[in-house]
Amino acid sequence: MNIFDHAQISLRALSANRNRSFLTMLGIIIGIAAVIIIISVGKGAESLLYSQISAIGSDLIGILPGASDEDGPPAAAMGITITTLKNNDIREVEKQVPGVIAASGYIRGQDTITYENQKFDAAFMGVEATYTVVENVQVESGRFFTKEEDNSLVRVAVLGSKVYDELFHGDPAIGKKIKIRKESFTVIGVMPPRGTAGFLNQDTQVFIPLQTAQKIMLGVDHLAFARVRVAKNVVIDDVLEQIRQVLREQHNLTSSEVDDFSVRSATQALDLLSTLTSALAFFLAAIAGISLLVGGVGIMNIMLIAVNERIQEIGLRKSLGAKTKDIITQFLVEAMILTLLGAIIGILAGSIISFLIAVVANQLDYKWDFVITPFSIILSCSIALLIGLIFGYYPAKKAASLDPIEALRYE
Repeated sequence: MNIFDHAQISLRALSANRNRSFLTMLGIIIGIAAVIIIISVGKGAESLLYSQISAIGSDLIGILPGASDEDGPPAAAMGITITTLKNNDIREVEKQVPGVIAASGYIRGQDTITYENQKFDAAFMGVEATYTVVENVQVESGRFFTKEEDNSLVRVAVLGSKVYDELFHGDPAIGKKIKIRKESFTVIGVMPPRGTAGFLNQDTQVFIPLQTAQKIMLGVDHLAFARVRVAKNVVIDDVLEQIRQVLREQHNLTSSEVDDFSVRSATQALDLLSTLTSALAFFLAAIAGISLLVGGVGIMNIMLIAVNERIQEIGLRKSLGAKTKDIITQFLVEAMILTLLGAIIGILAGSIISFLIAVVANQLDYKWDFVITPFSIILSCSIALLIGLIFGYYPAKKAASLDPIEALRYE
């Protein structure tokens, strides 16, 4: 008998118990689908990270309060409020570090923005007059606020495009009054549609002067973070070190004390995020591996049941001249067909789920590529065949070791 004969016999045996065969394959289906999803989501997350960093710009440097090691995120990135970064720190960086074009501090709040009977839940972002230079963006209509307006605690606002659409529905907004936390602000500008950059939807924000946000809206004197735009011809690592030295002096840190802030370039942020996503992918892959292991045990159990059900068939075949290797091959092929069919269904299920994830992400204005690599398909099929080979060998060996006379007598 050749391999095709064994495959035909195996398919007939499996189709005779379709429900049992499907339930046996379920562990393999889940495990293989998980492998496909992990690889696809990893590639999609990678495309998202690159698009977000590209939107921010490679010549942008971020400053976050709170200590961090070289490879880990600062505490502020984990949602912990730290108050050590001040407005004057950013002014000194702007003044002392060569190659810095502009810098701005940021502070963020959340509230319902109202205009007459229109309401929209949005973030209000306190920024400095240098924001448009730092973010490399121009106001679409009206103007941005000035340094003098920031210092004078003037209540003026520039609307993100989505906020403008929700509140004014295309009507003129310049000069109109909106309310944020019961404070009245005059609209002086509207930003163009910008989408998501730095994992923040720029279109659902209202931009107000930094000191107005700090002293009137939030009652704080610190910054959530800061961004620095540098000239394109500078060496980023040199600028990072100079910014670090200026901040250490501002915070009166001794040589033995660690930084109580974190300074990162966009490229470094991308490397950090890639490390975190890789670690998460490894963790999820381990879970998928456990599912495949459970599926393999299920394959072995069902093959042992199949051996017990077909003892007389095995005895008859051996009495008619079937060799040990023929019996082993028969049951190994059956186990490998089970796992391969499970892999095919798992690949289809994983591909569909990965596609839906990509669709949802893109609907949320994230650039998320749908990627199913040939490597992931080859890997999935290889894993499935290997599981069938490993977990099918013991039942196949047990079947081949049966005595033909005893097998024929078996009731």
